[in-house]
Amino acid sequence: MKNPKALRILKISVFLIFIGRAWQHLFWDAPYRSFFWDEGLLKPTIEGVFNISWKDYVTSSTTDHTIQAIIRSNGILYLIAAFCALGFTINNKKWMRFPILAGGISLVILAVLLTKEKFYHTAQFFEHSIQFGLPFVLLYTYTDNFTSKRFILTLKILIAVTFFSHGLYAFGFYPVPGKFVDMVIQIAGCSESVAITFLYIAGILDFVIAALIFVPKTAIYTLWYALIWGLATAFARIVANFYIDFPLQSIHQNLYEVLYRLPHGLVPFITILVLKNKIISNTPLTKKTVLSNGL
Repeated sequence: MKNPKALRILKISVFLIFIGRAWQHLFWDAPYRSFFWDEGLLKPTIEGVFNISWKDYVTSSTTDHTIQAIIRSNGILYLIAAFCALGFTINNKKWMRFPILAGGISLVILAVLLTKEKFYHTAQFFEHSIQFGLPFVLLYTYTDNFTSKRFILTLKILIAVTFFSHGLYAFGFYPVPGKFVDMVIQIAGCSESVAITFLYIAGILDFVIAALIFVPKTAIYTLWYALIWGLATAFARIVANFYIDFPLQSIHQNLYEVLYRLPHGLVPFITILVLKNKIISNTPLTKKTVLSNGL
């Protein structure tokens, strides 16, 4: 990539995604039990292959410890991948790419598990597009077939899909999450009906972003809005749930959600930087532009 600043922010974004998920997996919980405790899915295997009753399986401390070990192992993977992303260069890509690739695949699996936990709402999976897609984008920037055009298109698709999927919840296509409503009430100090109306409008704007981001004349303006809204929704997680009486506990419980959502605002910024660089590089040189660039 010819834009060092954009590449640096891309690495930071991938780092934030991985470090946020590492924090979650190492200190809190992740939805792996939605798979390992799915009776309809696993009971035939547990009872038929392992000859263990389903009740003994789900109540066994060994089962619980195994699930915990899987969660913690993924946390360690994310931690390693985070620092590999931050230090990823052309010289070390041969080895550094493997933790990033494994971490990216694990994020896809995590998105599937989150979708399963939320009654298989399709939007739940695609709402995480930026998060599970960005590690693969970083790997792509160091391939021989990299092009700015394909890079920009990929980022725009990730942004559009993420915001559109988020909008389906805010708009009310799916049941509006109580967490969304509570955050608006906590931050704005408004009534529940006002909060729902605010989310409805925000959902419509998410749909507008998903469309106008692909229109050349409106792309930059749309990306600036996506940047602001993406950062705002990320920081809302800690602002709405911060309690002055328990400051450190509040931060510990909620900061990881902020970290892996910050790229929702940073990716639009990366796209802006690359688009502007492309516009400048495509502008015919005149005497004025040559002098202004010190050439």
